[in-house]
Amino acid sequence: MIGRIPVLDPAPLVDCGRRPVKAVTGETFEVTATVFREGHDAVGANVVLRGPAGRQGPWTPMRELAPGTDRWGAEVTPDLEGRWTYVVEAWSDPVGTWREHARIKVPAGLDTELVLEEGARLYERAAAGVPKSEGRPAVLAAADALRDAARPPAARLAAALAPEVMAALARYPLRELVTASRPVPVLVERERALFGSWYELFPRSEGAVLREGRPPQSGTFRTAARRLPAVAAMGFDVVYLPPVHPIGTSYRKGPNNALTAGPYDVGSPWAIGSPEGGHDAVHPDLGTLEDFDRFVARARELRLEVALDLALQCSPDHPWVGKHPEWFHHRADGTIAYAENPPKKYQDIYPLAFDEDFDGLVRETLRILRFWADRGVRIFRVDNPHTKPVVFWEKVLAEMGRTDPDVVFLAEAFTRPAMMRTLGAIGFQQSYTYFTWRNTKQEITEYLTELSRETAAVMRPNFFVNTPDILHAYLQDGGRPAFEVRAVLAATLSPSWGVYAGYELCENVPVRPGSEEYLDSEKYQLRPRDWESAEREGRSLAPLLTALNRLRRRQPALRRLRNLRFHHADNDAVIAYSKREGASCVLTVVNLDPHHTQEATVSLNMPELGLGWHESVPVRDELTGETYHWGRDNYVRLEPGRPMAPAHVFSLRPSSPIGGSPTP
Repeated sequence: MIGRIPVLDPAPLVDCGRRPVKAVTGETFEVTATVFREGHDAVGANVVLRGPAGRQGPWTPMRELAPGTDRWGAEVTPDLEGRWTYVVEAWSDPVGTWREHARIKVPAGLDTELVLEEGARLYERAAAGVPKSEGRPAVLAAADALRDAARPPAARLAAALAPEVMAALARYPLRELVTASRPVPVLVERERALFGSWYELFPRSEGAVLREGRPPQSGTFRTAARRLPAVAAMGFDVVYLPPVHPIGTSYRKGPNNALTAGPYDVGSPWAIGSPEGGHDAVHPDLGTLEDFDRFVARARELRLEVALDLALQCSPDHPWVGKHPEWFHHRADGTIAYAENPPKKYQDIYPLAFDEDFDGLVRETLRILRFWADRGVRIFRVDNPHTKPVVFWEKVLAEMGRTDPDVVFLAEAFTRPAMMRTLGAIGFQQSYTYFTWRNTKQEITEYLTELSRETAAVMRPNFFVNTPDILHAYLQDGGRPAFEVRAVLAATLSPSWGVYAGYELCENVPVRPGSEEYLDSEKYQLRPRDWESAEREGRSLAPLLTALNRLRRRQPALRRLRNLRFHHADNDAVIAYSKREGASCVLTVVNLDPHHTQEATVSLNMPELGLGWHESVPVRDELTGETYHWGRDNYVRLEPGRPMAPAHVFSLRPSSPIGGSPTP
């Protein structure tokens, strides 16, 4: 039902308000609504935030975003974790209406005394709502001035329009016919739900020993912990582990997904379960649960959070297969159907069927999650959530949110947009995205505009530059410059990004031409790496990753999603964009062509940077340390392969603007 002053289409809004808008503590987002009324009288609007336990947040005035559109907006910033609401209030603005009439009638001599008396009465009414310390005396003095017949009418009106009077009434307006929208729910979570740098590693490869003709020696939680200081030194916040559970032997895959495994082949960690245990056990080759606890504790010492893979599937040897046959789909011949993603076949994995014992699977999943949460795991990367019923995740995530609201879930959902957005709506804090397959300027611009504006309230992206499953052709063919470009893009476009171990070594050989899978994939075999030699010989991208993560921690603008803005570059191989948050402002210019030097003129939207159109400011390239002066139009030349310079990543210095022509 429309109220006395219509308030329509509030945004952001998720599922018509049935589900909460996503935010994190300290994150600013814009609330908008359509507000208007009959006739020509002035209206006003504001946003009211209400926090957990009914605590009212700031009262924020709104402004019309573009004259004549009736679309109003204001930025709000919740400062506490928990469940909030926002309400848009619209109201008749009698003081604003009077001012518009007075500015016309008083100079024209139309009903002058009557108009001024009406203004005086309005100001007296308005003064009652202005605190004494916030300008009430000035408002009352303006009312007296409007009645002072000894002064010219123009002077009396000018006194009523004095800046200090206008400011006081802007802070405490006289509101009539106040009409409120329905409360819109907002879920405010800890910052890790939005911001973080992820590093994926296989514990069994760290410290592994391969010897010709002899059984391989697996790495362990203890040897993997030795890699943690290097991961922390590169500035990563999260170390993500693939499944660490016992691996089945039935139909075990060999190297490169071979159907037949040799006696020493270790199998895929995603083929979970053996007589040694299932999802609440660790592989004996990795150590014990106590060793896992020590790994988590060491990570915590280094300010790293541990993320664990949650893959709801089983090897044929998992204890669930015998204890709960109703949890699996049986074919006409009585066999259990293995997993398929045509043309891929996973004979070593049984997917779950959810309709025979739905409640039992919910209970068991919650038990597993709480088992690991009690061991210090507060982040889960969920494998293929789009292959399970949405209602299943809705129940699981709601229950975990009730008891463990700090736990973060990342959806590994490379699937259709509707499913990805719905998984975000029902509780997943983050999602994998199509970033891997967005490589041209147009693709990146269109996709990031969607992610940062259209879906930011429901789905938070995590830009992994590669995964054990995905080695894009751009990386296969572009050499080291391609790896540098994609790292810069991921780290500066998205508040959450990640790399899979080996990225810093520019591993780029596919299993076969046209494939996106790695040759000798770590999914099926041990892959120890000589990190020290790579860094000693200058082959590692660790310095670049370190510089990017250091900048992300120093610049609050890079910890946000909704503040992304693109700027014009007159070359389709060059992309430019910025992020600004308070005094923090980062401008990034990238050559997307890993093979050729590219030149362009970058034309900046200066107001988006908090600057005037004709200003010039010092900018510091955080990758090289070089400083330039940039203004509205700037020439760039970016050369692939130049050390530490696959792009310009500028921080705009907060010092006063200086004059002069911009130079490259």
